[in-house]
Amino acid sequence: MPATSGVNHLAIIMDGNRRWAKERGLAASEGHKAGYETLKRAGEWCLARGIALLTVFAFSTENWRRTKEEVGYLMGLLEQALSDELEFFIQKGIRLKVLGRLDELRPTLQDAIRRAVDATKDFEGHTLAICLNYGGRPELVDAVKKIVASGKAADQIDEATIQSALYLPEMPDPDLIIRTSGEERLSGFLLWQAAYSELHWTACHWPDFSEADLDEALAAYAARQRRYGA
Repeated sequence: MPATSGVNHLAIIMDGNRRWAKERGLAASEGHKAGYETLKRAGEWCLARGIALLTVFAFSTENWRRTKEEVGYLMGLLEQALSDELEFFIQKGIRLKVLGRLDELRPTLQDAIRRAVDATKDFEGHTLAICLNYGGRPELVDAVKKIVASGKAADQIDEATIQSALYLPEMPDPDLIIRTSGEERLSGFLLWQAAYSELHWTACHWPDFSEADLDEALAAYAARQRRYGA
């Protein structure tokens, strides 16, 4: 695969950690741990292919329905990862963005997010965006509330107004969205931004996602013609 993939913004729904663990007789936490290791490798693959922005779905607003133990493990894993990987982000010049209803997260995780985002805010070459306590519908609800609070009249609202009220208004739309583990739906992921994104489904669970799987998705993207409704 050439250094430049043709994809500027890649988004991934990292699905299948729990199924991967269940198939191996392991606890769900082991699947999430393995998924975290895969994410680290995938980040390196994206850097090598010139992908400027990688956005990943780490925890949805619906994931709070899981057991207290599993949610607690995930929050702890995310908090630890933000601390452990910060030096790597700085060395590689990777800017970190986190989007979602962050004020609902535990204070220590909010603090870890603020530290990592602030420490990397001036980098421009590559960005990792983490969707955390995120849902596409909640994002639109929050955007509408923000617009209403601003006092804008109905006839002043257009697509640019809504875009400006999103969690990361400067985020370009994804060129390609990959979902693992055989599911073929967005599940609320970047609903506004994904209007013209190309979609790629792969059967493997996220912990098993490989460099070859990434290249297969990028090759499929390169073979498509993006018409944007034309």
